[in-house]
Amino acid sequence: MLSVQPKGKQKGCAGCNRKIKDRYLLKALDKYWHEDCLKCACCDCRLGEVGSTLYTKANLILCRRDYLRLFGTTGNCAACSKLIPAFEMVMRARDNVYHLDCFACQLCNQRGLALEMDGVAAGWCQSREEANRRFIWYLRFCVGDKFFLKNNMILCQMDYEEGQLNGSFESQVQ
Repeated sequence: MLSVQPKGKQKGCAGCNRKIKDRYLLKALDKYWHEDCLKCACCDCRLGEVGSTLYTKANLILCRRDYLRLFGTTGNCAACSKLIPAFEMVMRARDNVYHLDCFACQLCNQRGLALEMDGVAAGWCQSREEANRRFIWYLRFCVGDKFFLKNNMILCQMDYEEGQLNGSFESQVQ
């Protein structure tokens, strides 16, 4: 998206129609732009600063967030059933979509196991080894954590294995 303007003939800006005298210019949609002129039609953010991707629809030039807000699809969280805006980061498991905070073991969460010990909040990612040493239970999963999806419920390994042993999953309908 960022180009070095060759010496010689200056390009015209598609945004303001003035010559681009700067050394650097942006090329988008087969047109040249001043860095200050290539902006999102909704939020006015400078698109050269927010990344190398822009979106265009209905004669609008948009940043990713506004494109998804205007034209993206929204859905509901499989855990809390609340609306998930199209631009929000999510976790997915099979056909289910979750808010990041809702992507947690639904049994531990229902039991309300200890969330804090020695003043350390346990809802955020720390090492599993330290959690086991300090008997801190984590409700949210961290990147790389093992989880199970059984009967459309997200489960930690301990709750999944416990459910398998006592047969509680067999009576639930998927």
